[in-house]
Amino acid sequence: MKRINGGVTAAKGFKAASTEANIKYQGRKDMMLIYSESPCTAAGVFTSNVVKAAPVMWDKEICSGIGPVHAIVGNSGIANACTGEEGKKICADTAAEVENLLSLPENSVLVASTGVIGMQMNMEAIKNGIAKMVPQLSDSEEAGTGAAEAIMTTDTHSKQMAYEFEIDGKTCKIGALAKGSGMIHPNMCTMLSFVTTDVAISHDLLQKALKTVVVDTYNMISVDGDMSTNDSLMILANGDAGNEEITEMNDDYNTFVEVLFTICKEMARMLAGDGEGATALFTAYVKNADTKDNARTLAKSVICSSLTKAMIYGHDANFGRILCALGYSGVIFDPEKITLSIESKAGSVLLFEKGEPQNFDEEYATKVLSEEEVIAVVDMNTGSEEATAWGCDLTYDYVKINADYRS
Repeated sequence: MKRINGGVTAAKGFKAASTEANIKYQGRKDMMLIYSESPCTAAGVFTSNVVKAAPVMWDKEICSGIGPVHAIVGNSGIANACTGEEGKKICADTAAEVENLLSLPENSVLVASTGVIGMQMNMEAIKNGIAKMVPQLSDSEEAGTGAAEAIMTTDTHSKQMAYEFEIDGKTCKIGALAKGSGMIHPNMCTMLSFVTTDVAISHDLLQKALKTVVVDTYNMISVDGDMSTNDSLMILANGDAGNEEITEMNDDYNTFVEVLFTICKEMARMLAGDGEGATALFTAYVKNADTKDNARTLAKSVICSSLTKAMIYGHDANFGRILCALGYSGVIFDPEKITLSIESKAGSVLLFEKGEPQNFDEEYATKVLSEEEVIAVVDMNTGSEEATAWGCDLTYDYVKINADYRS
C-alpha cells in the first residue's frame, strides 16, 4: 500500500460537497455531503453510550444491511442528541431531502451530527444546505477537504487521509475523514469518521473488518474520558475498482483489513493529538504483557490518567504517576517486574527498572518530554503481548474551551 493525497474523494466514484448552512455557526462551513452514484455496501460501529443521538439510531438501522447506501450527510454545531421524537423526524426528513434531490431510493442516506447536545435542529437551514451542496458535488481533492472541514467543532485542523493498494489485480483506493477534539473516549466507535473505498466486498465481511480494526485503533484513544452520544464510524464500499467481490476471509480480505487498519490507526492518532487544548500526542506502549486484553487495559489506563496527562504538559518526569495508573487499571501484575522509560524524537530516558527507580538527568528528561509526541514504554516482563494507546496532555485550555462550549 502507499499513502496518496486526498480523503473521501480519493476512491473511484465518490464525490463530496460542503457549505455554510448556518445551523449554529455563522460564517463557516457546517454541513457536508458524501455521495456515490454506484450503490454502496455500508457498515458502521457506534457509541455504546446508553444515551444515543438520533442520527446514531438512524444509521445503525441503515448499516444493518437493509439495502444499498449512496450518501452520508452531516453537520456540525448541533448534535441532534437528547431531542426526542423531533430529533428522529429531523433524521428522516434530512435523508428524504437528499434522496429526493439526487433521485435515490428510500433509506439509502446516512445522517450524522456533532455539536451541542439538547438543541433542536432547524430543518429549513438543513434543506437549504442540501440544496446548495447537491449541484456542487465533485470528486476533487478540494471537495473532500471541504467535507472534512465542515464537521469540525473545536478541532484545530481538519483530518483526512487516503491510501492506494491492489486487490485481485485491480488498483483500489480508500479514503477517510474524521473529526474529534473533546468528548473522546470511544468504545466500539469513534467520534465522527467516514471511510470510503472502491473495493467490492460483502456486507458481512465489511462489518467484520470494521469491527476488527476498531479495537486497536479508534478504541485505543482518549482525550478526556467522556464518551459521546454521537460517536459513529461508517464505511461505504461501492465496488467501482472492479475487483471480484470479497465474500470470504481469503488473502484479498486480509489485504483489505491491513489497509483499513492502517488508515484507522493514523486517523486515530491525529484525533488524539488534536485533543482540546493539547500541545502533545501522548502514547503509551505496553509490551510483554500476559494477555492482549491486559495490555490494552494497561495502555489505556496510562493515557486516560489526568495526572499523567498533566505530567506530559508540565514536561515533568514524575514516573510514579504512570506506575499508579497501571496499578489501578484492574490488571493484576508484579510491580517488581516492570521497566518504564520515556521516549520522543529527542531521545530516551530509563525511569524505573524492575522495582527500582533509576538515576536520570532531569534536564535531559524535560527535553525528551517537550516534543510533540511523547511515548511511555512499559515493559511488563510477564509474557509476549503488546498494545498501544494514544491520548494527549491536559492543559489549562481544555477547561477554558469546555467552560463556555455552548456560547
